Amino acid sequence: MERIVEYYFNADVIAGAFPQVLAGFRTTVIVSLLIIVCGTLFGLSLALLRCANLRPVNFIITAYVDVLRTLPQLVVIVFIYFGLPYLGPTLSPFATTVLALGMVLSAFSTEIFWSAIMALPRGQWDAASALGFSRLRTLITIILPQAVRLAIPLLTNRAISISKGTALGTAVSLPETLGQAQSVMALVANPSPLTLAAAFYLTFFLPLVIASRWIEYRYSTGR
Repeated sequence: MERIVEYYFNADVIAGAFPQVLAGFRTTVIVSLLIIVCGTLFGLSLALLRCANLRPVNFIITAYVDVLRTLPQLVVIVFIYFGLPYLGPTLSPFATTVLALGMVLSAFSTEIFWSAIMALPRGQWDAASALGFSRLRTLITIILPQAVRLAIPLLTNRAISISKGTALGTAVSLPETLGQAQSVMALVANPSPLTLAAAFYLTFFLPLVIASRWIEYRYSTGR
């Protein structure tokens, strides 16, 4: 037991690592929130764009969604960070992680929103048309609110799952929680900083998981 405390709960090591890991935790929180906001909004935009029924546009969106849903998140991060400079732009580790994981989340969000839109009865479109509503007005005022309600449970779980991928940013030197903890651990030869990092992850993601359960309950069909 003493060895476990010494190696994983060493108070002196944790105290020394706290400032650096805390700085990494701030980065984790900011990156995660940006991923959730950007990925969700872009995914919703693509789903709405698909409603225009333009074949070339739908083909591009479908290909985008299928590719990003298939590739591992780490591959997307590494490809953008190391491959994009050959085309011109060079992104920082921060921007790379936000862009890569935001794109992955947008692909899943697009499919979730589109499935929710398609799940609504076709009769609602026909009824709105009979009342003189334009297709755009029907989509915005009638279809979209219902689709969002249906999509929220799946979307919250997916958003949390993908935002936890911020730890993969260490592959491109993003100074987030896990990366900072590993840096300190290498210096002190003690894994206690990883325990501190785990505590920070729980502090941020556990409330999100609890909130997602509440949202899922609140917006479940028939509640």
